[in-house]
Amino acid sequence: MSLESLIGSEAFKWVILPLLIFLARLSDVSLGTIRISFVSRGFKYLASLVGFFEVMIWLLAIRVIMQNLDNVVCYLAYGAGFSMGTFVGINIEKRMAIGTSIIRIITQRDASELINRLRAEGFGVTNLQASGRDGLVHVIFLSVKRSNIEDILELIRQYNPKAFFTIEESSSVSEGIFPMKQNRISMPPLLGPFRFWRKGK
Repeated sequence: MSLESLIGSEAFKWVILPLLIFLARLSDVSLGTIRISFVSRGFKYLASLVGFFEVMIWLLAIRVIMQNLDNVVCYLAYGAGFSMGTFVGINIEKRMAIGTSIIRIITQRDASELINRLRAEGFGVTNLQASGRDGLVHVIFLSVKRSNIEDILELIRQYNPKAFFTIEESSSVSEGIFPMKQNRISMPPLLGPFRFWRKGK
């Protein structure tokens, strides 16, 4: 079967074409989610590069849609690709774990063991006493790399399983104490050359 006959076939119109649109939307929305993450963390040049490919893929997808306005399956594929692209983009961004977060831990129990363990692991810990509804509480602050969050949560569950904690995103950190050991997921290899492109570097 020639290429011309394939493009003109019913299978191409109702199956292959919608599949291509779905994949295009999945790709550009995933890139868009990652681009937003880069923007919020100061990777302005890398965000611009990702945005270029994002919009190019989107233009290709919308061009095909405009040429097939009578094909309802293309609309469904467009919407499904957007939905799946959001899901995939969030998961990719989570796996990349770029940037830092602030963890705030509040506990009524003695937190000395937890603090000593965190400091032994190389984390900078700020500890203070505060007054809660039921009396004095210990408040612990840490500024950590996102790739270390699961390790710290495991320590919290181990030493103070009933402790209250919150996690907030940090757009930038000027100084801090971080573990010297290699993180499980630090800077993805492909992003290494773009370290100096961060805001303020």
